[in-house]
Amino acid sequence: MRNVQIGILGCGYWGPNFVRNFNQINGCSVKYACDLSRERLLHMKNLYPQIMVTRDYKKVLRDNEITAVIVATSATKHFIIAKEALLSGKHVLVEKPITTDLGEAQELIDIAKRKNLKLMVGHTFKFNPGVRKLKALLDASSLGKVFYIYSRRTNLGPLRKDVNAMWDLAPHDISIMNYLLGGNPLAAQAQGERYLAHNLEDVSFITLFYPSKVLAHIHVGWLDPKKNREIVIVGSKRMAIFDDLDAKNPVTVYDKRVMKKIFKQEYESFREFQMIIKNGKAVVPKVKQAEPLKLECEHFIDCIRRNKKPFTDGRDGLEVLRVLKAIDKSLNQGNTKVKI
Repeated sequence: MRNVQIGILGCGYWGPNFVRNFNQINGCSVKYACDLSRERLLHMKNLYPQIMVTRDYKKVLRDNEITAVIVATSATKHFIIAKEALLSGKHVLVEKPITTDLGEAQELIDIAKRKNLKLMVGHTFKFNPGVRKLKALLDASSLGKVFYIYSRRTNLGPLRKDVNAMWDLAPHDISIMNYLLGGNPLAAQAQGERYLAHNLEDVSFITLFYPSKVLAHIHVGWLDPKKNREIVIVGSKRMAIFDDLDAKNPVTVYDKRVMKKIFKQEYESFREFQMIIKNGKAVVPKVKQAEPLKLECEHFIDCIRRNKKPFTDGRDGLEVLRVLKAIDKSLNQGNTKVKI
């Protein structure tokens, strides 16, 4: 089996995690860590003395031993670096969002197809065992018809300088909701506000309109007293909560619903009903314990070795980007509803 050598381009929060996970895959190793910050490179070198460090990503792309690169830079740099990597013959795993421009995202997809290379987007939560358990419940109709779904992804910081809270956090929830609901929203509406001095929206409240009248709501923000990573699904039969901060029991299913009791009256075609609330037990299904990023990295390498289509390919990244652009337009147009 040919050894797959990796270059990590961008060594911020995810950099060391990528190195750790790729180095744990048989027949795979990280050769380079690249970042503009000398401090981050020193940190990487201290963690992994065997790794080569550089501030010049083009040096990584010129190395014929490098099979694939991970683009984990700021979002505004994704396109130019991913494009150069693909043109250099490297497979690419780019962090979310794929780019900040629809035309650029399509160009990356076209280049990857033309050169028969893998282009994968880091929608890590689609590899999360808890999210996959929710998907299994929905596919089995255990929750019934989905009425609505909402998520909270908040914390006090960290503050970014390149994109607002929506661009930073909402791609996770959009990719999850598209995955769970099996399609893309028809429209988006959003409201956000800039409370700090960095001229970026610190908080956003987003509504997505899916087919069959399914509503989805996303709350993202950097100014919250409590860290939240939660998704709630309300169905006609049952309800479920995914809490990413609960490592042992991330999914809980509630046997709760509202039913109609219909009874006939003696006069002309008049039906009366009363609402009955069922408040049953909560069940905690067993969820496999596994690091989502590790599963993502393993999948990327498997796609390279077996010439498979990535689960979160460039097209998946483009669909999430379409929603992000619609949300952005709604924010800039004063909370208008924007078709996707």
